[in-house]
Amino acid sequence: MNNFDSSNPDAKKAGFKNLELHAELLSNLDDLGFHTMTPIQALSLPKILDGQDVIAQAKTGSGKTAAFGLGILNKLDVKKFRVQCLILCPTRELADQVAKEIRTLGRKIHNIKVLILFHWSTAHILSLERQAEPKNTLGNKTSRWKI
Repeated sequence: MNNFDSSNPDAKKAGFKNLELHAELLSNLDDLGFHTMTPIQALSLPKILDGQDVIAQAKTGSGKTAAFGLGILNKLDVKKFRVQCLILCPTRELADQVAKEIRTLGRKIHNIKVLILFHWSTAHILSLERQAEPKNTLGNKTSRWKI
């Protein structure tokens, strides 16, 4: 596990265009006014895009959700109609916040579906997967799921 030093001056200058992100993501980030990465994004996103496991901690509003969200969105295969990602959140409110951010970041990529689940069983998840076939599934783990 790497320790991230958010005081690194290079982390404050890094731009998204220096990363191997899909053109749709780069265009959307530009439209959203996101030109430079926050320190947590600059230190974690390259590793996420490289397929490395990352454990990071930063203050609220520092860009953590965008960092892991961009990594997820960049790896999705929109031609595969199945769940490709599961994000567990401790609260319904955080799941809603994360889902909104993922939707915003992925709005220029066709066929991205984000679904929030809470208090659901495995049968519900499998049923929804067959019907709605979301690309991302978010939920808070308030009961045990066997997935």
